[in-house]
Amino acid sequence: MASVRIATWNVNSVKQRVPRLLPWLDERQPDVVCLQETKLADDAFVELLGAELADRGYAVALRGEPTWNGVAILSRVGLDDVATELAGAPGFPHPEARAVSAVCGELRVLSVYVPNGRAPASDHYRYKLAWLASLRETVAAGPETTVVCGDMNIAPTDDDVFDPDAYVGQTHVTPPEREALAELQALGLRDVVRDRWPGKRVFTYWDYRAGMFHQDLGMRIDLVLAGATVAGRVEAAWVDRQARKGSGPSDHAPVIVDLDEAPDGNIGPVVPPPSAPRATPGRAKLPQSP
Repeated sequence: MASVRIATWNVNSVKQRVPRLLPWLDERQPDVVCLQETKLADDAFVELLGAELADRGYAVALRGEPTWNGVAILSRVGLDDVATELAGAPGFPHPEARAVSAVCGELRVLSVYVPNGRAPASDHYRYKLAWLASLRETVAAGPETTVVCGDMNIAPTDDDVFDPDAYVGQTHVTPPEREALAELQALGLRDVVRDRWPGKRVFTYWDYRAGMFHQDLGMRIDLVLAGATVAGRVEAAWVDRQARKGSGPSDHAPVIVDLDEAPDGNIGPVVPPPSAPRATPGRAKLPQSP
């Protein structure tokens, strides 16, 4: 088995992120990249990035739509058996571009953008739970060599948010959402970042507003969930916080997982670590809070 670097990144509009995405690919040299929130139809994606990605050795699997959602897999270790739908997945009301899967070398890779949920008990929240149930059914067909990468829009535990009290009454942290994620993991998938860094402060998303990133007031909602044979090969798992810094970033940072070899060493969990002091519990609020 050859060493593989897997990355997942919610780019929050690939068109806006081109000046950062291409240099990042050149610097980090991932073999398989799962993108979310591309916000482009497939033909527009190919027109924008097809030649640049081909020059870098990437084949591309897409499931996009204009303006909203959109997922992609970039692979330079093979790209076969592409599927652009989750069997039985609900729509809202129509199917959305939220999942694409492919065999990349010896791995079945899924790039997923789980519905946000918007507000607990809303129609979109129920859609989120139904969509997650469909994802579980898809993964159940062969979890051993599967890797689910993407923006799950769920913080697995209270350790994955800067202050649990700030999220009371919000989506991403409710028991039904966390139970749905746990049921997916119960198929045999391991949360490889948390497994490698138990008890550490690790975030992947920081709201653009209110200086959340600079204060390190974030959430860990971008996950790499790997089946047993894949998880056993992990040599490094970390959040590339550097990609969230500077001008024109996404509000998410990439997550990078190295199998069999770790070119940058066993670094992490967040590179570089935040310099700002963490907030005192109860002092900071979400930007949308009154």
